[in-house]
Amino acid sequence: MRVLVTGGAGFIGTNLVRRLLAEGHEPVIFDDFSSGLESNVNTLGTRVVRGSLVSPEAVMAAAQGVDAIVHLGARGSVPRSVAHPVATHEVNATGTLNVLEAARAQGAHVIMSSSSSVYGANPMLPKIERTWIQPLSPYAASKVAGEGYMLGYQASYELPTLVLRFFNVFGPWQRPDHDYAAVVPKWLAKAMRGETIEVHGTGTQTRDFTYVDSVVDVLMQALDRKVILDTPINLAFGHRRSLLELLESIERVLGVTPRVDFTAPRVGDVRDSENDPTVLRQTFPGVEPIDFDQALERTIEWLEIRRH
Repeated sequence: MRVLVTGGAGFIGTNLVRRLLAEGHEPVIFDDFSSGLESNVNTLGTRVVRGSLVSPEAVMAAAQGVDAIVHLGARGSVPRSVAHPVATHEVNATGTLNVLEAARAQGAHVIMSSSSSVYGANPMLPKIERTWIQPLSPYAASKVAGEGYMLGYQASYELPTLVLRFFNVFGPWQRPDHDYAAVVPKWLAKAMRGETIEVHGTGTQTRDFTYVDSVVDVLMQALDRKVILDTPINLAFGHRRSLLELLESIERVLGVTPRVDFTAPRVGDVRDSENDPTVLRQTFPGVEPIDFDQALERTIEWLEIRRH
C-alpha cells in the first residue's frame, strides 16, 4: 500500500513511517520541516516531499498514486495558536481541506489526527465522542474545522474518511527542545539535566496520556482494514493522571526528585481530560496500552540516546 503521511518527519509521523516500512508498505513523507526533522527520516530510503499544507498544488502533487493518506501534519500547540491564530487556521483547517481535495482526486482513504482539546469547556468526564464540544483556543477550533471537513467530504462525496482524536501522545522521536514542546518530553529532559520544571497552575489538572506505539497500532489497523466512521473516535484508554502524578512517576522512574516551579495557568488549557475508550475498543480490538512507567522508561532510553 502506498501511504502519504503528512507531517511524516514529525513525532508520530516518524514512528508511523518506520512501522509502515517494517510491514512492507510504501510511505511517502510530506513535511515542511517547521517542527519535524530531516534527520528523523533521511536514512529511511523512502520518498520525502518538502512542501506546505497551505499549498494545494504541493499537496496534490505529493498525493499522486497513493492509496491512503494519514494526515498528521498540523501547526500544534495551544499557546502558539493563541499567539498566532491565523497561521494555525491556515495550516490546520485550510491544510486539511487541501488534503481532502487531493484524496478526492485519488479516491484515497484519509485518516486525520484531531485532538482531545476540541472538548474544551465541556466538563463531562470521561469524554464520549457524541457529546458536545466547545473549543477554548484557536488550535482546538482549527481541529474542529478539520473534523467538519473530513465528515462533510465523507457525506458529500462518499470519500472514505476517519477522524481520530489524540489525547496527549508521548514517546520516542518527540522533541523536548522547542518552545512548544509537549509536557512529557520537556519534563523528562529537564529532570534528566537537573533543571527546574515549570508547572502551569497547581498541577492538579489531569490528562489521559497515550504512548505512541498504541497510536501507531490503531493507525495500522485503520489502514489495513480501511476503517471508516461517521463520527470521530477518541484515541486514549481512560487512564487519567494529574500533572503532579506525572511528576511522581518521573521521580520513580528516574530515581531523582525533580525541582519544580509553579507558575500561572496558561490561556486555552483544558482543565481535565479522560477518555471513555468504548468506541476505540469496539473499533480496534486488541490494541492495548503498555504500563505507564514502562512507557516513560522507553521514552527516557530514547532521550538518552539522542543526547549522546
